[in-house]
Amino acid sequence: MSQNPLLDFSGLPRFADITPEHISPAIAELLAEARKAVAQLTAQHDTPQWESFVDPLTDATERLSRAWGVVGHLNAVVNTPQLRDAYNANIAPISEFWTEMGQNLALYQRFKALAAAPAYAAYGVARKKIIENDLRDFRLSGAELPEAEKARYADIQSRLAELSARFEQNVMDATDAFSLFIDNAAELDGVPEDSLALFAAAAEADGKTGYKITLQFPFYFPVMQYAHNRELRRTLYDAYAKRASEFGPAEQDNTAIIREKLQLTREEAQLLGFANFAELSLYTKMAESPQQVIDFLRDLARRAKPFAQKDRAELEAYAAKELGIAQLEAWDVTYAAEKLREARYAFSEQEVKQYFPEPRVLEGLFGVVNRLYGVNVQASGAPVWHEDVRFYDILKDGALVGSFYLDLYSREGKRPGAWMDDARGRRQKGETLQTPVAYLTCNFTRPVGDKPALFTHDEVITLFHEFGHGLHHMLTRVDELGVSGINGVEWDAVELPSQFMENFCWEWDVLQGMTAHADSGEPLPRALFDKMLAAKNFQSGMITVRQLEFALFDMLLYTGFDTAKGDWLALLDEVRREVAVNFPPAYNRFPNSFSHIFAGGYAAGYYSYKWAEVLSADAYAAFEEAGGANTDTGKRFWDEVLAVGGSRSALESFRAFRGRDPQIDALLRHSGMVEATA
Repeated sequence: MSQNPLLDFSGLPRFADITPEHISPAIAELLAEARKAVAQLTAQHDTPQWESFVDPLTDATERLSRAWGVVGHLNAVVNTPQLRDAYNANIAPISEFWTEMGQNLALYQRFKALAAAPAYAAYGVARKKIIENDLRDFRLSGAELPEAEKARYADIQSRLAELSARFEQNVMDATDAFSLFIDNAAELDGVPEDSLALFAAAAEADGKTGYKITLQFPFYFPVMQYAHNRELRRTLYDAYAKRASEFGPAEQDNTAIIREKLQLTREEAQLLGFANFAELSLYTKMAESPQQVIDFLRDLARRAKPFAQKDRAELEAYAAKELGIAQLEAWDVTYAAEKLREARYAFSEQEVKQYFPEPRVLEGLFGVVNRLYGVNVQASGAPVWHEDVRFYDILKDGALVGSFYLDLYSREGKRPGAWMDDARGRRQKGETLQTPVAYLTCNFTRPVGDKPALFTHDEVITLFHEFGHGLHHMLTRVDELGVSGINGVEWDAVELPSQFMENFCWEWDVLQGMTAHADSGEPLPRALFDKMLAAKNFQSGMITVRQLEFALFDMLLYTGFDTAKGDWLALLDEVRREVAVNFPPAYNRFPNSFSHIFAGGYAAGYYSYKWAEVLSADAYAAFEEAGGANTDTGKRFWDEVLAVGGSRSALESFRAFRGRDPQIDALLRHSGMVEATA
C-alpha cells in the first residue's frame, strides 16, 4: 500500500487519509508515469494492437484521471484554503499534459495505424467507437496545427482551466462571505419552523443567539419563498444577485474572467478552423449547428411565451389584490408565487415537505429503481470525506453492479447546486471487472435536532435527477472505459436518463411508498397528491422561458458576440426582451455566477437541458403507454440506453428504445403547453 493515499488504487479512495500535502507529489508522480508510458508506446514500430497499445495507455491515464478526480471532488465538497492552493497549483500541469497528449503526432499516427490494422474489422462496437472518438479528438486538440499554433493552443487550454477554477471559487467565496444575523423572530414571520431551527442552529454554531441567514440555498430560498418581510427578501436578493461581481471585493469579481474566457474560447475555435466556439462545442454533440439550436430554442419560446405572459399577468394581479404589492419586483416573485399556489390549490410546499423525510425518500427511490431494473440498493461501507456522506452498493441477482457515495446536505466550503460525477468507470481488466462508482452530491437542508431531514418535492425531484445520471454511469454493460457509462455520451443527450427519472416523482404508486408525515407517520393523502398534480404545471410557462433565456444567452454569447467590446449584460437584456416575462433590476449580475457556462462543461451547451428534455419526455411516454414504472419497459430502457453508454450515438440508442425519432409532443403535454400547438 502506497504511503501517499492518492497513489493507492487497490480499492476505493482513502478519503480519511488524504491531506493537501499529498496532492502535488502524487500528481507529479502520475504525470511522469503517464509521460513515460506515452514515450514507450510511441517508440514502437510494429502494428499497434489493442492489448499492447490502448490498454497500457488507458492504464496510465486512468490512474492520473482517478487521482485528479478525487482532488477535484474534495475541492468541490470540503474546500479549505490549503486544499484550494494545492488544487490550483496542479491545474496547469494537468492541462498541459492533456494538451500534450492531444497534440502528440506520434500517438496520433499510432491510432491511425490501429484503425487501419487488419484486426480492426473484428473489434466490437465499443472499441471502434473509442478509436473513432480518439481520432476526432486529436484533430480537436490541434494535433494537425503548425508548431507555433500548437503552442498557442496549449497556452489557451492551460489558461482556460485556471480561469474556470477561479470563476467557481469566486462564486463559492462570495456565497460563503455573506451572513445576516437577526435577533427578532418577528422579522422572520412566515418562515417555516424547520427553517427557523436551521437558522438558529447556524447562529449557535457561531456562538451567537438569534438566527443566522446565509446565501446557501437552504437558507436563501425559504426566506425568498415564505418571509412576509419584503425588505428582508430584498436584502437577500440583492446580495445573491451581486455575487462575484464589481459590487463585492475585487478579488472575487468574475467580470474580467468572463471577458478573457470569451476571447480565449473564440481564439481556440478559430485556431481549429471553426468560425466561433459554438461551432466547436457542437461538433461533438447531437445538434448539427448553432443555428439549429437557436431555431429550436426560439421555436420553443414562441410556443411557451403566451403561457408565460399569462402566468406573469395572473401573478401581478394576485400580488396587487391580495398581497398589497402594487409593483411585483424580482424579490417578490417567489413569495407571491407560493402564496398564489396556496390560494389556488389549497396547499403549500411546506405542507408537502412534512411528508418527505429523508429515510423514506431514499427507500422510495431505491424501490423505483428495483421495480424498473430489478436491482437492489443496499448500504455499504467506504472511507468518506465528511460525516454526512454515506456509501451504497447496487446489486443485480446478488452480483455487484456499481456503487455510489451520497452527500446530501449544504455546508460551508461546498460548491452550490447538485451534480453527479464519476469516481471510477466500468472496465474489464484481464480477469477482473472494475465496477463503476459515482459521486452523488446535493445541497439540501440538513437535519436539525433528532428529526430526519425533510425534503421539498422539488428536492425529491432533484435527487431522482442526479440518481438518473448515476444509473447511466453505474448500469453500463460496456467493458471498455472510453465509452462505458457516461463516457463518450454526447453532452446534449447526457441529461436524458436524469430528466427521465424525474417523471416518476409524479406517479401516485411511487409517491405512496416514499412518504411518511414527520409527526404522524401517515403517508401522503391522495387528496393532497391530487392538488400537487393539479399544480404540477403551475407557472410552467414562466419556468420554461427562464430556461430558454439562459440557453439562448449562452448560445448567442458563444456564436456572434463581440468578445473584445461587447456588453454581455446588454445581450442578456436583448434575449430577455425576446423570450422572458420577468425582468430583474439593472444591478443583477447573473452571468457572474453562471458557473454552468463559465466553469462547468455547458459553454454553448446549456440548451442541452431542453434538448434532452424532448428525449426524456418522449422516453417516459413509453412507460405511460405501458402503464407506468414496470420491469419490461425498464429492461428495454436499460438495454438500449443505459447499458450501451457512449458506445453508439444517443440518437441510435433512442431509436432502438422508442422505435422512431424523438418527438416534441410529450414535452409540450407534460409541461401543460399543448394549446400552443393548436
